[in-house]
Amino acid sequence: MDTDVVTLFFALLATFAQLVVVAAVLLWLGSLVSPAIARVKASVLAVVGPQALTLAAVVALVCTLGSLYLSEVAHFPPCRLCWFQRIAMYPLVVVLGVGAIRRDVGARISGAILAGLGACVSVWHLLVERYPTLESDSCDPLNPCSMKWVEELGYLTIPGMALSGFALILVLLAAARPVSLEEQP
Repeated sequence: MDTDVVTLFFALLATFAQLVVVAAVLLWLGSLVSPAIARVKASVLAVVGPQALTLAAVVALVCTLGSLYLSEVAHFPPCRLCWFQRIAMYPLVVVLGVGAIRRDVGARISGAILAGLGACVSVWHLLVERYPTLESDSCDPLNPCSMKWVEELGYLTIPGMALSGFALILVLLAAARPVSLEEQP
């Protein structure tokens, strides 16, 4: 498959993640001032909450497979900051996957810590991309962190896509609710 098609697909997934995150934040903020929006938020949480941990694990898996595609198939070598983002994302597949299988909503805490740290690295990586003078000596001069291997839709680069995944995982973890006894198999 053509790398341009695959990176566009990942960019569209990241854009969808961004839309979901913005909608969730607006729903949360709106629920603080409007009882009607608070009822909508409660309805959404009732539907999404029991499945949110599984959805977060799927997002982490897709992000992991995407990063592996970019390095192993498209042959884009990951820079040092990309590796730190991977260090945060890859374990999320296991932590959230096991949490979802065991229906352990307690996995939210470890997942949120990893996703939060990964999001911070993604933000810093985006800043380094936009302002290469921020790049330090810790980045490899042969594979600088400021290099943009991908830029889709006029703004989405690899760390932007990673940030979208981390943000969606954080929103899903905030929405995760324990499965009630009636819903358990």
